[in-house]
Amino acid sequence: MMHRAVPRSAALIQQRRSLAKQLDFGLKAREALLAGVNKLADAVAVTMGPKGRNVLLEQSFGGPKITKDGVSVAKGIELEDKLENLGARLVQDVANKTNDIAGDGTTCSTVLARSFTVEGFNAVAAGLNPQDLRKGIQQAVEKVIATLQQSSKKVTTSDEIRQVATISANGDEAVGALIARAFDRVGKDGVITVKDGQTLDDQLEVTEGMKFDRGFISPFFINNQKARKVEYQDSLVLFSEKKISNVSSIVPALEISVKMGKPLLIVAEDIDQEALSTLVINRIRSSLKVVAVKAPGFGDNRKNSLQDMAILTGGYVFGAEGSDSKLEDIQPEHFGQVGELVVSKDDTLFLNGGGDSTAVQQRAETIRDLIEDTTSDYEREKLQERLARLVGGIAVLKIGGSSEIEVGEKKDRVTDALNATRAAIEEGIVVGGGSALLRTTSALKELKAENFDQQMGIDIVRRAVRAPLAQIAKNARAEPAVIIDKILDSDDEAFGWDASRDEYCNMFERGIVDPTKVIRTALQDASGVASIMTTLECVVSEIPEKNDNAAMGGMGGMGGMGGMGGMGGMM
Repeated sequence: MMHRAVPRSAALIQQRRSLAKQLDFGLKAREALLAGVNKLADAVAVTMGPKGRNVLLEQSFGGPKITKDGVSVAKGIELEDKLENLGARLVQDVANKTNDIAGDGTTCSTVLARSFTVEGFNAVAAGLNPQDLRKGIQQAVEKVIATLQQSSKKVTTSDEIRQVATISANGDEAVGALIARAFDRVGKDGVITVKDGQTLDDQLEVTEGMKFDRGFISPFFINNQKARKVEYQDSLVLFSEKKISNVSSIVPALEISVKMGKPLLIVAEDIDQEALSTLVINRIRSSLKVVAVKAPGFGDNRKNSLQDMAILTGGYVFGAEGSDSKLEDIQPEHFGQVGELVVSKDDTLFLNGGGDSTAVQQRAETIRDLIEDTTSDYEREKLQERLARLVGGIAVLKIGGSSEIEVGEKKDRVTDALNATRAAIEEGIVVGGGSALLRTTSALKELKAENFDQQMGIDIVRRAVRAPLAQIAKNARAEPAVIIDKILDSDDEAFGWDASRDEYCNMFERGIVDPTKVIRTALQDASGVASIMTTLECVVSEIPEKNDNAAMGGMGGMGGMGGMGGMGGMM
């Protein structure tokens, strides 16, 4: 039997069909998207408030994860239906954006996004203009944010930091106290990181002064054999942005060091083997007090870090751009001064740098400005590390527990609490428990819309700002409507409902507060994505692949062809 080759044009048509898309319009598309939004929001919303529950996530690698972190739950959800999954992914983007900007409030943004989406879709189904609805929502959100910022209170005390951290950690006072102690030690500009601990208890480790992750180049520099470290008091520091390859270039620096009777630390891009051998031999034979380390970082980050060190110690960087001075011409005023120097095989620590305090503060302000202007997360992280080295310190929160799952769950809460605390320091705090958002409804009454549809957009926001408190009450098995009416009837701005104790109280006195930045970011992100969703009329998605295994199953009956063996007699 002859087989005819498939024409090239037919093959192209078949390939194009495999790339075909599914189109859904109007109500059908919005209903499917809303179903996905509701499924994701239902899973995330159960974690909200002090009486919220945990969620168990299956992971593609490692063991299962138990968490109360909203963004972790959102990221772990993938729905089978294409349209429903598109709706869920839009809300995932809301939670991710809120987490990136504020570091907390992802559950709040998810609950708000669901409320905006439900109300918006209902309004569109009733025949209202989606574009006017969006304008009304945007106008109302701007008013709510302005009201929140007016009522925001600056965080000034350690007790207020503890309160913010405790609330964000779901009422865990031990976590709140741990974070407050960390900020007390390293200051508001210090770097605080969260890591897995090796014990049952949580621990706080603090490094004060300037520390960077480069150790001695050779172990022959060690002068404390027991600790395997180089330790000197009242040391000179030589900074070089270039590689030191010529022995003669550092001889003048060594002579000045010996003449002054002070130890010498050399920080350079690298040191050639010949120059390093000379330093080691002199260290061993003549007890020359010297140690050499490589400069931290790479590229521009290394150059900037060297300048930071020079300002902190009062030194000069040789080989920097615009610098004409050579190492051979070094003078005593070119050296930096360090009160205490500790160098291990992994890192170097400066304590009590001899730089001018005014110059250090000016450098710190410059770095703060760069942090505000940058859009790169990596660059922001490096700038924050540089700032911490200059004026703060580095604290490590080591989270303990009896199992990996317990440590992971607690670590998520501590990270959220730390991010919330930073946000509170940045923009202040408002009344917590959803009360601050709820009270903005009175400010929305003053808004005047251009038409009826825009007024409906404002009303959507008025109903949506009730959603966080309603969800907190629902998770606490309380009646949301009763609590909302009780709070709105009170003229006291600090009056609210303590879900953990089921009591009405002064929220500031009870320490139930939310960072203004977290609430603002959650509201902006949720309203932005949800209001855009109301303008959708068509959804284009991939057509689900058909499972060919079922179709092939019917061919099993061909096994009866074994009887064709009798055809052998025809040969």
